[in-house]
Amino acid sequence: MIKLYQFPISHYCEKIRWTLDFKCLEYKAINLLPGLHIKTTKQIARYSSVPVLTDGDVCIQNSSKIISYLDTKYPEHNLTPKEHKVRKDALEWERYVDVELGIHVRVCCYHILLEYPDIVIPFFTHKGPWYGKLVIKLSFNKLKTKMRQLMKINVSTFKHSKAKMGEAIDKIYNHLQHNEFLAGNKFTRADLAAASLLAPLVMPNGYGLNWPKKIPVELLKLQNEFKHKITWVNEIYNKYH
Repeated sequence: MIKLYQFPISHYCEKIRWTLDFKCLEYKAINLLPGLHIKTTKQIARYSSVPVLTDGDVCIQNSSKIISYLDTKYPEHNLTPKEHKVRKDALEWERYVDVELGIHVRVCCYHILLEYPDIVIPFFTHKGPWYGKLVIKLSFNKLKTKMRQLMKINVSTFKHSKAKMGEAIDKIYNHLQHNEFLAGNKFTRADLAAASLLAPLVMPNGYGLNWPKKIPVELLKLQNEFKHKITWVNEIYNKYH
């Protein structure tokens, strides 16, 4: 049985949820609590980060490595192109969005949402342990401080990440003005990665969370600033998720 150890809110974990669903693979999602997750992940993997995927005796960390493993072990509905040039393009795009987009989306969204515990606590505890809401609620201030420290989230990094995120969004948008997909002529891991990593900003159906009915003004302003250049994310979700 394939098991995915994850945070439901994590857009890097969403890459793997989407991959598993796209490939029609049965799996068990194990939702961990931020902070408390370290005890679990360090028992089965080298690092504390998620996603972690186990498949029998095999254990893989890092979303890109997991997709490569799944495409090799379960080649049906392959997301990695076979043609060398297209494959190279897809992997380069994925590496680009992992570093130049995903990290900065995380900084920008958490900088805002960590100030709204009523919104973010349900994200952290979604379909997790029964005691999750109580534990996270009691320890939230400490968790918020730790997350800001570890992920270097502050006013200065928010401004920097917003600019970097804008650059990446522009690059993708400009490419998609002349191409249906990021690599080749069909949906690949590059499109899946880019859409997944932008999903917290777009809040598409299919992500697996109950998005808030009332979005914080700061986040709404951020969404609206990039809205016209990321409408393709909803289209990709509607077609391929």
